[in-house]
Amino acid sequence: MKRHDKLAETIPYGTLGILALESSRNMGKRVNDYIVDWRNDRAQNHATAASFAGYNRDSFIIDSACPRFGSGEAKGIIRESVRGQDLYILVDVCNYNLTYTVCGQTNHMSPDDHYQDLKRIIAAVGGKARRITVIMPFLYESRQHRRSARESLDCALALQELTQMGVESIITFDAHDPRVQNAIPLKSFETVQPTYQFIKALLKNVDDLKIDTDHLMVISPDEGAMGRAVYYANVLGIDVGMFYKRRDYSKIVDGRNPIIAHEFLGSDLKGKDVIIIDDMISSGESMIDVATELKRRKANRIFVAATFGLFTNGMEKFDEAHEKGLIDKVLTTNLVYQPEEVLKRDYYINVDMSKYVALLIDTLNHDQSISDLLNPTERIQAVLKKYGQI
Repeated sequence: MKRHDKLAETIPYGTLGILALESSRNMGKRVNDYIVDWRNDRAQNHATAASFAGYNRDSFIIDSACPRFGSGEAKGIIRESVRGQDLYILVDVCNYNLTYTVCGQTNHMSPDDHYQDLKRIIAAVGGKARRITVIMPFLYESRQHRRSARESLDCALALQELTQMGVESIITFDAHDPRVQNAIPLKSFETVQPTYQFIKALLKNVDDLKIDTDHLMVISPDEGAMGRAVYYANVLGIDVGMFYKRRDYSKIVDGRNPIIAHEFLGSDLKGKDVIIIDDMISSGESMIDVATELKRRKANRIFVAATFGLFTNGMEKFDEAHEKGLIDKVLTTNLVYQPEEVLKRDYYINVDMSKYVALLIDTLNHDQSISDLLNPTERIQAVLKKYGQI
């Protein structure tokens, strides 16, 4: 059975409600539009689906807000009933574009502010919802996933706090270290990989890409991203290489040990196109260093793909790298805030994840397994076949 037909014959867990915090308004609107269209089609073609109360509506987005007082304090408000609903809360903790005023001074919202707003909205629900699922693409404090000194374990604390507030399930994308789910072993925690969407976007935007061992190689910029790179290499049938960072552990600069050099492990790169895979681009220095090393080893075109494009130091270094021929394309998703200056770059490819998020929400609302959605191998093979790569 097709996925739509299968869902049409199953009873939803509860009336669907989408709470898109201000940080995720754009994503929430796109997700809502997909689900509205699918459910209207389903209700027209299946009498069972049409019989469910509140199944197909003009919008599933619930009106909510987190207004602030002049002192900077805030509160969560939900302006309509959510009793008995199956709620999906969308939040982007990296949206620094939003501001608020404190005693006349303008503050940009930090991840801490977004996380507090998430808790305020959960508190405003007040236990009335039938189930709460938090979709947090960039997992709050995910880079602080283990202790290496006397320091806090912020990600584990946040996960435990959310589940204690009544959150049943947490969905994130490309978690920095998925083992943080050990903090909440009795609750649902899913880390989703956007592998299929990256491969599809690359094939769509690069006409002459040849996916075979003679023409393409996937590179992990460090040991932490190796598992991700190995998966890409296996599904595409190409070789994998890795850089490891030699650091100076006697110093700490900007909260981390500075990198002395990038050492390469892998086969000959001469004349091959390269995909560098990572979970995030922060300042981008590591990516540009790796691209420089690859060019030194006679690599052809270099495509940089990262789930989260934070670009904390702006785009100037990437502009320079592109002009020098170091980087051909940069691919990141719309799971986090994308400033206009990023979107207008001709070498930038925006990987839209809203349809995928909508699929996850629609399937989960019917209390159906999302295993097929989390394992994209079949879809990757189908898209490779479509573009004549197999």
